[in-house]
Amino acid sequence: MGLLNKLTLQGSTLSIANGGSVAINPLSTPQSELQEYSLNGANAQTVNAQYQQYIDGAANILPAPSQLDLNGLTPTQYINNLPQ
Repeated sequence: MGLLNKLTLQGSTLSIANGGSVAINPLSTPQSELQEYSLNGANAQTVNAQYQQYIDGAANILPAPSQLDLNGLTPTQYINNLPQ
């Protein structure tokens, strides 16, 4: 019996879906507002609602936005240096 068969038939306490497919985390999609939230806290309500949909078996407490020295500006060096 292969590992995948064993996982799907017998299950594991370390797997949520036991080898099956799970829902896509909305914060991992291009439509996610997590990037902006992590910089300045914008759209906290939307991001928190999406964060609560992440099923990992643990309490999902939304971390505070970054407190890096941005002086209220959105860093453009990321936008101006996109991968080729």
